[in-house]
Amino acid sequence: MKKVEVLGTGCAKCARLYENVQKASLEAGLEIDLRKVEDINKIVGYGVMMTPALAIDDKVVSSGKVLSEEDIAKMLKG
Repeated sequence: MKKVEVLGTGCAKCARLYENVQKASLEAGLEIDLRKVEDINKIVGYGVMMTPALAIDDKVVSSGKVLSEEDIAKMLKG
């Protein structure tokens, strides 16, 4: 099971990315461990300067944009 984290301080874009990750995993039939990370120290610890960001298995795969469900599904399958 992949560990997936949405990094952001709770803004609307962060919430939208979280929703897109949920939808992408359901549509792809993938079981993931999805978490929100809102602690600024943890976010900076990942080296992220722009939110929202997405980390899969502790590796940041995107930052500063809301990914589409299709893009997320590709990343989760990869």
